[in-house]
Amino acid sequence: MLKNKLDKSITAYKQSFSYELDNQLMLNWYPKRVAKKMVDGKLLELGVGHGYSCKQFARQVDEYTILDGSPAVISQFRENNPDLNHIKIVETYFENYESPELYDNIVMGFVLEHVEDPGLILRKYKKFLTTEGRLFISVPNASSLHRQLAHLAGMLPDIKKLSESDKELGHLRYFTVDSLKKLVEVSGYEVISIEGLFLKPFTTAQITSLDLDDEIFDALMKKGVDYPELSTGILLEAKVK
Repeated sequence: MLKNKLDKSITAYKQSFSYELDNQLMLNWYPKRVAKKMVDGKLLELGVGHGYSCKQFARQVDEYTILDGSPAVISQFRENNPDLNHIKIVETYFENYESPELYDNIVMGFVLEHVEDPGLILRKYKKFLTTEGRLFISVPNASSLHRQLAHLAGMLPDIKKLSESDKELGHLRYFTVDSLKKLVEVSGYEVISIEGLFLKPFTTAQITSLDLDDEIFDALMKKGVDYPELSTGILLEAKVK
């Protein structure tokens, strides 16, 4: 029996998941971009997720804590990554976490689309961020190029509509650059930078059928940095006002 509702999304964290291509590309890419911008000091990350970011961040910082509310996802991560057992993982809902510690970097990688109240999370974790610390947020983009094209082609009536794969992942919403920026600012942060993750021209199935070289995917990741409004994901950097 599943222990809690978060465990229900565990099938989306396996390699058989239909969007595994997108996951591999974006979830390997965005931690590298974050690592270039992080300040020295402690790191707090919300969500174990697929574990891609953990490998990057474990090499970057000495004090590293991850929060996750799904014991099944944590167990799967521990089983698949025995070399990362030194990472501290706290089983807790993000809404419930309390600590006297302050962190120099807080990463919310593809988290805010899952939670009931993104604004509550942003306001809560502001108190855990040092004065000169950095908050990094990545989210899926409703107005990405491939979603806009699908909408114009009549394949996607509502550009913010959640797919079955979105629901399998536990997604509750999409964001746009404007909606994310506004939410972050009204939650008490100053936005420092915004960039795109993966300039994706077609659906995952269409792209997979093309059998593209790795160099093409790398180019799509690099080009996406300059086009957050059109990329599949958005990466935002902020600090406390």
